[in-house]
Amino acid sequence: MEHVVEHGPAFSWLRVGLSPGDRIQAEAGSMVRRDLGVQMDTHLNAGRKAGLWRKFVAFFVALVRKALGGETLFVNEFSAAQGGEVVLAPALSGQIVHHKLDGSRKLVVQAGSYLASTGTVDTKLRWGGLRMLLSREGLFLLECSGQGDLFLNAYGDVIPVQVDGEYVVDTGHMVAFEGQLHFDIGSAGGGFKGLFLSGEGLVMKFRGTGTLYLQSRNLHGLVGWLTPMLR
Repeated sequence: MEHVVEHGPAFSWLRVGLSPGDRIQAEAGSMVRRDLGVQMDTHLNAGRKAGLWRKFVAFFVALVRKALGGETLFVNEFSAAQGGEVVLAPALSGQIVHHKLDGSRKLVVQAGSYLASTGTVDTKLRWGGLRMLLSREGLFLLECSGQGDLFLNAYGDVIPVQVDGEYVVDTGHMVAFEGQLHFDIGSAGGGFKGLFLSGEGLVMKFRGTGTLYLQSRNLHGLVGWLTPMLR
């Protein structure tokens, strides 16, 4: 399967050439165009090995996220019996990055940063904790494992950071992190003033060794900047 990211870093889209037998799974609503010979099938993004309970949880989460104005957890799968091309793009302006999964490591992704995947990549819901909801990033993350290509999108550019020990990140700037990293969510510091008056709110405090992927802009910061102008 051939792929190329074009028009980046500000307005990236992903152009994918499908050979016979190739399949790519993509976030619902991300298709820009496709050849007539490319077929599309829609299903719930509960994971390839999901049982009944996991599918029920994924469906419930999809309904909640849709009601709150977030992205859906439904995905589209594209294939082409004779080959063809499909172009995908995220809703927000920013970069698209390619991550190769080889089966040895997992990548945990903010649900809104998942764009597409190929091969045997499995995307499983992972509980983020109630504090994730307070941070406005949602209750669930996507744990991606298996072998294949994983495509992530971000608001702004994507910056990889090598963590060895501890590292603190604003919740609105986190895109993804390797599965061996662990995190807690807490105040940015300074007690009451740090939480409510500093403008920083809650942060993710990582520990361990691995790669963390950050986005250079914060969507909630944009919303906060625009809201007074809409009144």
